[in-house]
Amino acid sequence: MDISERNKRLEELDGACLWHPFTQMKEWLENPPIIIEEARDCFIRDIYGRWYLDGVSSMWVNIHGHGHRHINERLKAQIDKLAHSTLLGLGNVPAIELAHRVVQLLGNTLAAPPHDLNKVFFSDNGSTAVEVALKMAFGYWRHRGATTRNSFICLNNGYHGDTLGAVSVGGIDVFHALYAPLLFKTHRSPSPYCYRCELGLRRDGCHMQCLGEMEAILSAQSQEIAAVIIEPMIQAAGGMVVAPEGFLRGVRDLCHRYDTLLIADEVATGFGRTGTMFACQHEGVVPDIICLSKGLTGGYMPLALTVASQRIFDSYQGEFSQLKAFFHGHSYTGNPLGCACALACLDIFETEGTLEALKPKIELLDRWLRDIVDRLALVGHARGIGLMAGVELVQDDATNNACQYGQRIGWQVAH
Repeated sequence: MDISERNKRLEELDGACLWHPFTQMKEWLENPPIIIEEARDCFIRDIYGRWYLDGVSSMWVNIHGHGHRHINERLKAQIDKLAHSTLLGLGNVPAIELAHRVVQLLGNTLAAPPHDLNKVFFSDNGSTAVEVALKMAFGYWRHRGATTRNSFICLNNGYHGDTLGAVSVGGIDVFHALYAPLLFKTHRSPSPYCYRCELGLRRDGCHMQCLGEMEAILSAQSQEIAAVIIEPMIQAAGGMVVAPEGFLRGVRDLCHRYDTLLIADEVATGFGRTGTMFACQHEGVVPDIICLSKGLTGGYMPLALTVASQRIFDSYQGEFSQLKAFFHGHSYTGNPLGCACALACLDIFETEGTLEALKPKIELLDRWLRDIVDRLALVGHARGIGLMAGVELVQDDATNNACQYGQRIGWQVAH
């Protein structure tokens, strides 16, 4: 079979066999697919030899570039030792080393050690990391005898993954409305979306009333709330909504005041995306649980971490007969290949000074965002933090009326 026949066959098989995520397959099948078979640095190559800038970092997972030599070598060395061994009743070397290193990293970035965020639970991806966090928080209160704490506070425009628990605490109805009958009850708080404030207020005089709305929920329902879950500093899939200064700190203070847990979903924001290793650093916040994935392995292997505080871990301790163990796990929990990649990824942050190298790039992006707001009529707002940014397109700059979903404006720009 020559190359052209092979490529045609691959395109046919894609259409015949694959169901792509977040994709209207009727339209997908009407156009030739782009099929990737090679990658290097920041670029990916399709089966016809055309190179593309990997503008979404392969869905936000690639940090140091495709085919990084150090990660390649670490992965190859691990394959020769151990590909997988369960953490159910056993340990493995890379998982132990990674857990220890992440605990140290959190201590050095979020709080001076010794600190309380020190128990690492492994899973496979961002959604599973969130599911673990929700179950941990719920079980924590049950083990303390607080049997009414059965719900969560989440934000409008929030996105925490696509499994049912993660969808229940999500706030993007276009993705999730269909599954509403399957979801558990949550309390929705306004998004800190200053450009299109849900409360009809202006940032220069609002006194962050969105925080006031969250406090009203906690004041009235605190005995029902197991945790507040947020994406710290910026809501990614919900529209790159950057929270105003002090919002994250305000949420942390409310959780302290009303004795509820704070879950920080740093799946998208972690590992340098906002300019610091973790987004919580921007306002000196230490959550009770933090969820990490995506960039954790540098875009090589599926891996996720849910890191909990000591007090949450302690609530699960007891005699065998008490059935207080955390009954949760995955087949590939703590996969040694993924852990080896993650260790290599963290090595590179140190050896290549990744965070320091971000500063001029962030300054360049900030200038570009300001420039396009001034120059392009259809850009109503451009916002970002670190290298996470969004450009909000409008129907006209006089009214700033939002584009409608059916117009597919973003798709047209990308196309």
